[in-house]
Amino acid sequence: MTPDEGSLQPMDLAATVRLRQAVIATAQIEPLASRLREDLALEEPFRDPGVAAFGLENVVFAIGDCFLEVVAPTAPGTAAARQIERCGGDCGYMVLFDVRDLEGARERAAGAGVRTVWQIDLPDISGTHLHPSDMLGTIVSLDCSRPQGSWRWGGPGWTERIGRGAPGRLTGVTVAVADPIAACGRWAGVLGLTVDPSTPARIELQDQTIRFEARDGGPGGVVAIALQVPGSVRAGRAALELGALRIDLEDLPA
Repeated sequence: MTPDEGSLQPMDLAATVRLRQAVIATAQIEPLASRLREDLALEEPFRDPGVAAFGLENVVFAIGDCFLEVVAPTAPGTAAARQIERCGGDCGYMVLFDVRDLEGARERAAGAGVRTVWQIDLPDISGTHLHPSDMLGTIVSLDCSRPQGSWRWGGPGWTERIGRGAPGRLTGVTVAVADPIAACGRWAGVLGLTVDPSTPARIELQDQTIRFEARDGGPGGVVAIALQVPGSVRAGRAALELGALRIDLEDLPA
């Protein structure tokens, strides 16, 4: 933790964590990727060959300074394939946070008994994938971009640089879990944030919200992604329904 971060008050700490990327799992990249690109007026995606190490192929769309990723398994038995099977089709899969106090977050995760399933440290970004069972809901990635705002996982145009994608904003996710209050506490504890006792199943970041809701017997995980898009793109739609996942839409402020 830097000296500046150490002096922050609880409300200010929300500014040190951003939800940068939400991941959707599908059996095949197409036609879902083309549908998202058309429905949300997204630009040409980045295809990351590095995800082959996880038995996946992907496309990554930049929206504002955040990202929507679509992954599809290329081999049986992958975590993504199991989640798709549990959900019966397209579903939420993973969320990635850009955190300033990465080492502190790693230490807090380990202290809470959360297993790390993958970790990397590169000159421009560090990443840590946390076990979905230990995070009580889904895979969570703790990342630290250098410089802040760059994002290697978004493609060469974002490596060590700050870019801009299609007009829009990623404003939050909803995660369905067995115990929303326990899951919220686990995530907040790992991220080094506080939870308002009046909303114990919600984490408020500076301009984004992480919500937890009861699983109601379903497979759980990320069940909704919230976006703001231009009114001309939204075209009056409240949401896009993608199998077990919903993309909630609001108008992007002018």
